[in-house]
Amino acid sequence: MRRFSDLERLIPGITQKMLAQQLRRLEEDGIVTRTVYHQVPPKVDYRLTDWGQALCPAMDAILKCAERREDFPSAASSARA
Repeated sequence: MRRFSDLERLIPGITQKMLAQQLRRLEEDGIVTRTVYHQVPPKVDYRLTDWGQALCPAMDAILKCAERREDFPSAASSARA
């Protein structure tokens, strides 16, 4: 479970607007749930759903491939073109 401000700190360079848009889309897609606590100051938490948790191994594999991209000269040169 993460608060909006925690996510904002963890993602360098993201604007509040972009983070809010992405979180809304993830919620619409059933990947995260949003819990609003009606208190002062307001508190909102985000948590991965079971579906979001199930996607983690696939996302980890994609990140590993992206990290290894430099190992493949043809991929690196085609990205620059």
